[in-house]
Amino acid sequence: MARQARKTPNKSLEQRLWDAADALRGNQEPSEYKHVVLGLVFLKYISDRFEARRTELAAELRADGIPEARHASFLEDRDEYASQNVFWVPADARWESIQAQAKLPKIGQVIDSSMDKIESSNPAIRGVLPRNYGREGLDKGRLGQLVDLIGSIGFTESDDHGSDDVLGRVYEYFLGQFAGKETGKDAGAFYTPRSVVKTLVEMLEPYHGRVYDPTCGSGGMFVQSAEFVKAHGGKRTDISVYGQEFTETTWKLAKMNLALRGIEADLGDRSADSFSQDLHPDLRADFILANPPFNVSNWWDAKLQDDPRWKYGTPPEGNANFAWVQHFIHHLSPKGTAGFVLANGSLAAKGAEGDIRRKLLEAELVDCIVAMPDKLFFNVQIPVTLWFIAKDRHGNGHRRRLGEVLFIDGRKFGALETRRLRALNDEEIASIAGAYHSWRNTDGDYADVPGFCRSATLEEIAAHDYVLTPGRYVGTEAAALDDEPIQERIDRLKSALFAEFDRGRELEQIVRERLGGLRVG
Repeated sequence: MARQARKTPNKSLEQRLWDAADALRGNQEPSEYKHVVLGLVFLKYISDRFEARRTELAAELRADGIPEARHASFLEDRDEYASQNVFWVPADARWESIQAQAKLPKIGQVIDSSMDKIESSNPAIRGVLPRNYGREGLDKGRLGQLVDLIGSIGFTESDDHGSDDVLGRVYEYFLGQFAGKETGKDAGAFYTPRSVVKTLVEMLEPYHGRVYDPTCGSGGMFVQSAEFVKAHGGKRTDISVYGQEFTETTWKLAKMNLALRGIEADLGDRSADSFSQDLHPDLRADFILANPPFNVSNWWDAKLQDDPRWKYGTPPEGNANFAWVQHFIHHLSPKGTAGFVLANGSLAAKGAEGDIRRKLLEAELVDCIVAMPDKLFFNVQIPVTLWFIAKDRHGNGHRRRLGEVLFIDGRKFGALETRRLRALNDEEIASIAGAYHSWRNTDGDYADVPGFCRSATLEEIAAHDYVLTPGRYVGTEAAALDDEPIQERIDRLKSALFAEFDRGRELEQIVRERLGGLRVG
């Protein structure tokens, strides 16, 4: 059921940091300012991690009885840091050195130089860090204050969640806030809100295997997958991550996001278009999670005409929706599953899209369709749909599901967190995922719930011209029991209506009398 908007009386660490950082933005566009802030957050984090490892190493040397005079050579040994997945930070690029110069007019050049030196020392993030802090339009006084603000946070200090989680929460929170601040049709396109990502991940349950997102944005699908594995007692290395991103600045955000989370990922050596420059052509993933751009009209390239990915039909040149669907299917392993977001138009489109949708159903690939509420995205206010594709529905550790598709209607879920953004809570996500799992699993106790979920046969779907709108299949909620007889209810409602008519006539007479008394002069 729909809920009232949430109230958050006490501001979190992330909120307090954001309020302070946003106050220093001045007249900078959020789309530019996010790179300034997130680059510094990343720089502070890797510097803190470096210093923490350095302190730990010094303690190990003392415990081993190694003389102080010999410590320097060990403390400057890069392998001692690399072995613990800690980036090497040159002495004059460390946060202590940067913050000492925060009040100087040259602070922008200092930061740019530090970014250069860190990239040169760490091939894994070469070409990733922002280096435009010295530009003329960036207020150096505000930049220095921002350095002091970020410097006040100890990302390696222990807390209830662990040091990595502190930085992770701040980084993700800032991504979400910047997404909400941006304007225009592509506003926030780099960020998929957490409740959408969590729904996809909870549905697919990526415990181990290859995880792929060809539209990875800032890497949220991978972060949530790693959190899922950790929450179920696994290790980050239980999944291997592959991704691709079209926009260069967003690709860099993803590289930083995953690096600071300790998630090793192959995002290619550059940003690139997944259709015309597939950086993982031979990848067959166990899980695909994606939020591709909706209804893209300028995606087509002539060389894609006979592409082997279009096994179920060539997508229309004016809409990439079913190009994405077939790209996902092409990259699935023989027993792989995919969960992704699509515009609602994909459910009932005619023509070439309708033909492709029919063939996907006839090929027994469509497993589940979930209708979601509106306002889940910063840049898309209309409702969207989650699709779930399974390459092998003969069983594959689950129930044999040939000849049927599960439909779930989640449009009543979610509460407005802001005027523009709605989010599902954990209980609602669990309701959706639970319905899917009980339907799919061999030991499930699934039962249709009118108005929420229903398992429909392919014959029934064919009778509806292969339209996949969940509302057509789940029906309506069972009416609440009411002891009032029908005739009594009709009489009561008629009396109330006639009373309103009488009241309306009284008001009309009052207005006429007052208007009649109006005189000029």
